[in-house]
Formats: sequence, structure tokens, C-alpha cells
Amino acid sequence: MKKFLAIALLGLAAATASAEKADSAKQAVITYDSLETNEVTQVTILTGNVVVTKGTLILKSDRAVIKETPEGDMFVTLTASAGKAATFRQKRDGGPDLWIEGQAQRIEYDERNDMMKLFSNARIRQLEGQKPTNEIESEFISYDSRKEVFVARNDASGVNKPGQGRGTMIIAPRKPRAAPATPAAGAPAVTPAPAPAPAPTTTPVAGNP
Repeated sequence: MKKFLAIALLGLAAATASAEKADSAKQAVITYDSLETNEVTQVTILTGNVVVTKGTLILKSDRAVIKETPEGDMFVTLTASAGKAATFRQKRDGGPDLWIEGQAQRIEYDERNDMMKLFSNARIRQLEGQKPTNEIESEFISYDSRKEVFVARNDASGVNKPGQGRGTMIIAPRKPRAAPATPAAGAPAVTPAPAPAPAPTTTPVAGNP
């Protein structure tokens, strides 16, 4: 049974921090096995263990198509081979060890708008260190790191379709609950005092004063 989120528009301001702002000023470093570039169309096709690194943002896939706008912004489409997944990971602002990571069959990264779109078997997780704090699974997920908004749909087209299934969202507790107090080792147990017995009642005998 498919388990995808039918419709969700999640403004998780309390649980979300935007992507690392310093990444936008960093250069992109790309490694690959094979490359083809068209200087006229500004389109580059990379294959074979492609890794795109831009600051704390890391994109990985078997194949990537990179289009560069006249302003110098990148639009990256990552595609995974069958049975594999394209992935991304990025540090979030708001704390020293906050991260967001995701995976899907295809990922589109829009550098200009700081937008990540995941298609087919999509999953996004937020983490504090290695501990997941939020997780969303769906056929389509978009993540707007500027507005701190997630949108999930149950079809890879990005449109919700009736009957396509339901999904799962997991939110971890923010703070651990305090354990109930226990008596110290060796301390005698305190037994509550019994309730006082009710006072006896007497019934007057006929003829007695």
C-alpha cells in the first residue's frame, strides 16, 4: 500500500530554519566522470557519480544537467539510475548543528529562488546533529528555504490526485519529558497513615433516661 501525503502546505516556522545564507556567496565545485558543455546554450551534462558542492550544500546523483542563466544562477536537475536516489544535504541557519537532507528519483535545484523540488519517492528530513526532528514522505515535495515552507503532493507531477494514497509526517518531541521522582537507594518507603476509624454510635434503650 502506498503511503504518500495527499495534500500538505506546511509553514513550519517553529520547527524550521532557513538554509545556510552564506552558501549563496560560495563557488560551486563539481566532480564527475564525464562532461559535455554547450557554451552557446549554457547547458552542461554530467554523468557518473556527480557531486555538486556549494558551501554546505551537497547535491549527488548519477546524472546532472546544469543550466546557467545570463545572471550566473544555476538550475540543476539531478536524475538517479533505477533503484537509486538523487540526494541533497545542507546546513540550516539557527543553530550550530542543524541540517536538512532529502532524496528522490529526480531533484531540481533553483539557485536563484533557493527552491528544491523532489519528484518520485521523495523524502525530506530535518536534523539536529544526527537526530531527525521532522520527516516528510510523498511523491512530490518542494522546499522553499527563504519562506521556510514545504509543499507535498501525492503525485510526481506536483498536482494532488484523488485516490493516489496517503503519506506520513513525523515530528519528534522538542524536549524530553521529566521522569517521575523515585526514592533514593536505601531510603525507607513512606507508607501513608491509615484514615481514622469513625466514632462509635450508641442506640438509646427504651425506658432509660
